[in-house]
Amino acid sequence: MTRHGLSAPKRGTSDELTPERLRALPTTYVHPGQVCVSDAVGALVTILGSCVAVCLHDAIARVGGLNHFLLPVTPAHATKETAPRYAPTAIAALIDQMESRGGSRKRFTARIIGGASVLAPFGDQKDHLGHRNVAAARQSLAAHGIVVTGTDIGGTRGRKLVFVPREGAVVVQLIGAGVRT
Repeated sequence: MTRHGLSAPKRGTSDELTPERLRALPTTYVHPGQVCVSDAVGALVTILGSCVAVCLHDAIARVGGLNHFLLPVTPAHATKETAPRYAPTAIAALIDQMESRGGSRKRFTARIIGGASVLAPFGDQKDHLGHRNVAAARQSLAAHGIVVTGTDIGGTRGRKLVFVPREGAVVVQLIGAGVRT
């Protein structure tokens, strides 16, 4: 997967994900702290800064989903409603929902998107929140035995993510001009 690019079926196939086709798909916006799984035709869209989205896909079951989490560690006081805000519980919820739609953990592939340091120009951000969120995603996915096949992480700018769950296709667009110093 490349930034600003498509990860789609081979060119020339009837399922090619062109920009025109992408615009024609029905979309569902995934808010921070949400998990969404689908096997329907359509796209899932979210906007990320230091937050991270994990996209899971099962090519055989043609099901996919994403979460949008805000923080790397689940606190003891997390409730069922707040759990998807945190990496470990958001990833566990995504896996559970994928399996309930017929996906198999053995076939899941993952992509990690986001984790920017949007405040980097204002100080030393070597261990910024975005970095910790990406590390938590990698650790949680590894603990579940899920292979990460692509990333678009880091930097200082936010991203718009469009994920087509049936196909596993991803489009990532950088947003904002960034801060100039």
